[in-house]
Amino acid sequence: MHNLLKILQQYSNFLVFIALEVAAFLLVSFNNVYPRSSLFSTANQTIAWQHEQIHSIKEYFSLRSVNEELAAENALLRSRIASLEDDSVITYHPAKVVYMTTDRLHNYLTVNLGERDGVRRGQGVRNTEGAVGIIQTVGRNYSIVLPLINTRTNLSCRFLKNDYIGTLQWDGKDSRYALLADVASHMTVNAGDTIVTSGLSPVFPIGIPVGIVESSTLEKGASYHTIRVRLHTNFKRLNYVEVIHNSAQEELEKLEYGLD
Repeated sequence: MHNLLKILQQYSNFLVFIALEVAAFLLVSFNNVYPRSSLFSTANQTIAWQHEQIHSIKEYFSLRSVNEELAAENALLRSRIASLEDDSVITYHPAKVVYMTTDRLHNYLTVNLGERDGVRRGQGVRNTEGAVGIIQTVGRNYSIVLPLINTRTNLSCRFLKNDYIGTLQWDGKDSRYALLADVASHMTVNAGDTIVTSGLSPVFPIGIPVGIVESSTLEKGASYHTIRVRLHTNFKRLNYVEVIHNSAQEELEKLEYGLD
């Protein structure tokens, strides 16, 4: 206590000066129109900024709801188009990606649809850009999808220009690209050729976009092209997908299994 009094006594002149300065500032501020309006303007700006931040947060959650609604509408429209094309056995069910990896050899993603939603192993998955992958494991409320960027995933594809068939495989390097195999040397391949699903299995209907040929090389004496495809789906920004339900898939798989 003695030390505190000593310190206050030592700096008494300085403390009195500070007190007078504060008093003068307050008197000027509240008795002069411009300074007072400046203070109130600053306060208003602070309040406006706070409201803007709150509004931005509300917009964020609102945007998420809008995205979910758009995903549902896209799935419904796709189902109606399939019906108009006499492909009424196919419907599309919107789902949200809740987890995903992109930097492994065996990448996978989790979607918020499961058995209770009619999802079953082997169904195809797409988004608005194109093919995404195939359902691998199904739980009650969630399912695991093997995406195109998984070295275990093989996808039957065809060239849009002439229906020539090939097999898409990922080499484990870049999530933007995959390789198209089994394309014979006599086939003419050009950069920019469009690759779509072949429709040769009930997993994907024919014509779902897969990617664009980035480059193609043919070694001397080789029987097949080495084709690099730039994938349509951006796996780094995957949020919403559609699970493809083919009501004839189970019957077709049973028939094919009986031939083995």
